[in-house]
Amino acid sequence: MRYDTPVYFQKIIPGEYDPNTGNYGNDTVEETLRYASVMDTGTDLLKLVYDGPKQGSLTIQLQNHYTEPFDRIRVDKSVYSVDFSRKLRTKHTFVVSEVQ
Repeated sequence: MRYDTPVYFQKIIPGEYDPNTGNYGNDTVEETLRYASVMDTGTDLLKLVYDGPKQGSLTIQLQNHYTEPFDRIRVDKSVYSVDFSRKLRTKHTFVVSEVQ
């Protein structure tokens, strides 16, 4: 298994309130780079997690645990939300689905 795909853990920081205009500023996104093994999710795991097939789901495996808080994961230009997470002894696995 190769851990050669760049995966970005994104944390969304909401914009500040401006009392002069009554509007909120733009949200900012902080990204943390990790390298992972990324593969399509198998059909047996799709049945377990989603109760049937779901389009655009991936399995992401890291060599070490990721403990920082995050909101979503970006792989290439696609953004994913975490549906299932499992920590093994040294590895961390995420089953993610694409956010529209």
